[in-house]
Amino acid sequence: MSSTSIDDLLSFEEERPGRADRSRGGRAGRVFRALAGIAAVVVVLVAGLRAVGLQVSLLVLVAGVLALFVVRRVVAALAPPPPSRAGARAPAGDDDGTWNWGARDALRTAINGWERPLDWCGSSQERFAARVLPRLGELADERLRQRHGLTRESDPTRARALLGDQLWTFLSTPSRRPPSPRDLAAIVAELEKI
Repeated sequence: MSSTSIDDLLSFEEERPGRADRSRGGRAGRVFRALAGIAAVVVVLVAGLRAVGLQVSLLVLVAGVLALFVVRRVVAALAPPPPSRAGARAPAGDDDGTWNWGARDALRTAINGWERPLDWCGSSQERFAARVLPRLGELADERLRQRHGLTRESDPTRARALLGDQLWTFLSTPSRRPPSPRDLAAIVAELEKI
């Protein structure tokens, strides 16, 4: 049995030629190869069209094939570089069940977006009030906007009723010390209830 995953079987990456392959033949060689390719495609198209009894102007066929070659070349030049294989999935048989904390993924980026400021603000109220509290307020406003069509600024009375007194007080009047992890968990639970 092979350890190839379904993702490996269904993915296709066109290998790009290296620098040595590109420089071989120079500009004249590349132009000659392109013209030979265009001529070959035109010949096949003319033969195919004649086989089914259709006639198309040779000039139109050459222009169409040339346009396709140019579009293909432009798309290849504008294509983003292939993703690095460093963060790729390991085959299913090689998974040891541990989380790869070094991998760059969206979940880790989102966690770091909260973990670093919370860690940095753990001992300083000024830092907490400047970094974390506005983010929590934005979260509360976004939840209110998505679910109820309002924000704390647009309809404070209704927003206070929806948020509850504890969350409203926390967001509107910063405390003298950063909240404990237990208090912060309670605040996040209240945010999730909105």
